Amino acid sequence: MRAFLSFLFTLSFVLVIFFVIHFYEEQQSERKALAEEIIVEEELHREIVSKKETLIEQASDIGITIVITDGYRTFAEQDELYARGRQDDGQIVTHAQGGESYHNYGLAIDYALMNDAGEVIWDIDYDGNGNGKSDWYEVAEIAESLGFEWGGRWTHFPDYPHLQMTFDFSIRELQEAHETVHTE
Repeated sequence: MRAFLSFLFTLSFVLVIFFVIHFYEEQQSERKALAEEIIVEEELHREIVSKKETLIEQASDIGITIVITDGYRTFAEQDELYARGRQDDGQIVTHAQGGESYHNYGLAIDYALMNDAGEVIWDIDYDGNGNGKSDWYEVAEIAESLGFEWGGRWTHFPDYPHLQMTFDFSIRELQEAHETVHTE
């Protein structure tokens, strides 16, 4: 009887392990397929486009005009930005090389404000709608309410113009999916 119970326990343990591994592999396969779906198009993801339009509308509703200054970037374009302040003159504008930015997968946008004179500005203290609050921060609040992550909250390298939606994918997962899509 003891041997039989031991056998049942071992069998149960093996079955649990099998189902856990199977569930994990299935979940990973689904995540990989979803990541590949996200990066198939070399443009902004449709959800980002939709939320971007809503952001522009909602900012306009409170008297703020914003301009989207960047969206999808190729790896080469990202490398050019990365070179600024390193190989080229000027300030460092990014710590992300090609393939290391959510822009490279169509999941990020950058914005700026347009002042009353029609000039595009990157002034985070500007209060063009005259309500006593920074227009930049008001736009960031709207963006966050729409599901964007705002780069202005990053402590290591705040990126005030940057908004992204990761869909819970790490850059590494997106890189792997990109590699799969581009080698098939």
